Amino acid sequence: MTSRRNFIKSASLLTLGNILPIQSVFAAPKTTVGVIYVGARGDYGYNQAQAQAAAVIRKMPDVKVVEEENVPETIAVQKTMEAMIEQDGATLIFATSFGYFDPHVLKMAAKYPKVRFAHCGGLWKQGNPSNITSYFGYIDECQYLNGVVAGHMTKSKKLGFVAAKPIPQVLRNINSFTLGAQSVDPSITTQVIFTGDWSMPVKEAEATNSLVDQGCDVLTCHVDGPKVVVETAEKRGAMSCGYHASQAALAPKGYLTGAEWDWATPYKQLVTGAQAGTPQPNVLRGGLKEGFVKMSPYGAKVTAAAKQNADSIKTSMVAGNFVIFKGPMKDNKGGMAIASGASHAQTDYTLESMNYLVAGVVGQI
Repeated sequence: MTSRRNFIKSASLLTLGNILPIQSVFAAPKTTVGVIYVGARGDYGYNQAQAQAAAVIRKMPDVKVVEEENVPETIAVQKTMEAMIEQDGATLIFATSFGYFDPHVLKMAAKYPKVRFAHCGGLWKQGNPSNITSYFGYIDECQYLNGVVAGHMTKSKKLGFVAAKPIPQVLRNINSFTLGAQSVDPSITTQVIFTGDWSMPVKEAEATNSLVDQGCDVLTCHVDGPKVVVETAEKRGAMSCGYHASQAALAPKGYLTGAEWDWATPYKQLVTGAQAGTPQPNVLRGGLKEGFVKMSPYGAKVTAAAKQNADSIKTSMVAGNFVIFKGPMKDNKGGMAIASGASHAQTDYTLESMNYLVAGVVGQI
């Protein structure tokens, strides 16, 4: 890591092409894969889930993995990508954070058309460089199941959601969690607090305490590191549902279950494709059925009825027989979000532009 950081410094003074010919990138006997994280790999959350997948592909034949953590969503990530390509010989880059895409991945993909870039999110569109894969999973399936379990377990009928930013992926999770809970009891509400960024530990603790003070007895979140939310809820005697990776060890009393990524599935697919030289998919998606996402094991508190209900719905989801977003569905401002008779399958790309909160969510975008 030290040598790469030194290289990044020198790259600001010299033309990278003069330091190391780009042809050397493709002479390596192994496929070198770069993985870049916006935070710490051991954050009990977003970055840890990506790092778990990196550990899996590291064991694949003829694969070398280079990693760098705590890389901000600035020009710093461009320099890290360049260093991985020029110095380490990376031919596939996993740029794992949402804010890495525009302009950073877009610029690097245009500059290095023979290198494959994989970005986590739903941002690729027609006209973007063809050497980019947008990989993401239908984690809202798991958030819906989180909501089902929370709906069975709540006594106050008030759930809490700590969210970073009101982007479509976050709104989709808030809505799915709420709809899952409302499938158990339509009177259940979800209070949401937006912190403003992906990693704001102080604000996350404040938001969690505020939600508990308002009577929310089951909490979940969409932030990079759920550790603070889950630990704070546990200290306050509230229950929690996890996100990104398992946080069960942090809340032995109150952890119910969690929505986890299983990024090893798309990682292995993209690495195998790079090794074989097969055409690169620009959009790669999957849910429970495809093994892109999974549920945390149930905690000790979860009732038999909650387990049975959630398991039944999960079976239906895996079989492709369950639709989360179907009309009539109102938003929390009284408007019609989805008309009667209309529905959106998980593969419906319009869901990736979601801009509303469903009825029963207390909060504003």
